Amino acid sequence: MTRNQRKKTRLGSYKFVSVLFSITLSLFITGLVGLIIIQAKTLTSIIRENIEIQVFLNKNLKPADISRLTNQLKEKPYILEKEGNKRFAFVSKEDAAAIFMEEVGEDFTQFINDNPLRDTFTFSVAEAYQTPELLEDIVAEIQAINGVFEVTYMSDLVASINKNLLKVSIVLGAFILILLITVIILINNTIRLALFSQRFLIRSMQLVGATKGFIRKPFLVRSFFYGALGGILASALLFGLMEYAKQAIDGFNLLYNLEWLMILFGSLVLLGAFLSFFSTLKSVNRYLNMSLDELY
Repeated sequence: MTRNQRKKTRLGSYKFVSVLFSITLSLFITGLVGLIIIQAKTLTSIIRENIEIQVFLNKNLKPADISRLTNQLKEKPYILEKEGNKRFAFVSKEDAAAIFMEEVGEDFTQFINDNPLRDTFTFSVAEAYQTPELLEDIVAEIQAINGVFEVTYMSDLVASINKNLLKVSIVLGAFILILLITVIILINNTIRLALFSQRFLIRSMQLVGATKGFIRKPFLVRSFFYGALGGILASALLFGLMEYAKQAIDGFNLLYNLEWLMILFGSLVLLGAFLSFFSTLKSVNRYLNMSLDELY
């Protein structure tokens, strides 16, 4: 006689491969959108760093006056500071003439016997001050300083950046909301289907006197672990994709922001763990409260 060995089913165990695959795939897609947002934000910051204000000085200023203006402007809070250094520069009229002649290829001073250019301060504006209203206030403030001839900046570029950034933010916000709802539904349905095979075991445990907390515990522990593991796997795939992009695309390393990437990866792990945990909690409670007829 031969006996058919029947594998015992443990409470809280189910086919985890399909669940893990679904969670990882969902989190990978979510993380991919997060990467796009991070790259867009980094690119926007790089563009904003190139928004400069030029301060043209009066002619025939003494070196002491220029030094006074330098110290006065450098203390302003709206000047961009990066890596401990303020993006602030002084270009004398002689240096400006040399740069202009190098670009044009001719010495224009020979024709007019004079250098019409002016000493200039140039500085980048901190992102927090890059609104049309604040920039106009900055221009008016600097214009009122004694020794300043004119203050200019690219107002059209600032307006265009702010307008397009608002449009992109609205579109991305709507897309992220739809994606999150889809991911929640997908993970919830995947776990609910995986637990379907455990419904009679759950009822059997109830019949022998097991409490609801005792029955829930192994399911919740496993689901939390699977969700966190799915987040780790999704983060590893995204990190590999970023490393490949750095090698394959010239200049991509300028958009590489390790701090934001770590925040994104940590968010994916937590999102996977908690979505899996609460989906499992909902499904287990559903089967715990079903009647025997409903289980069939």
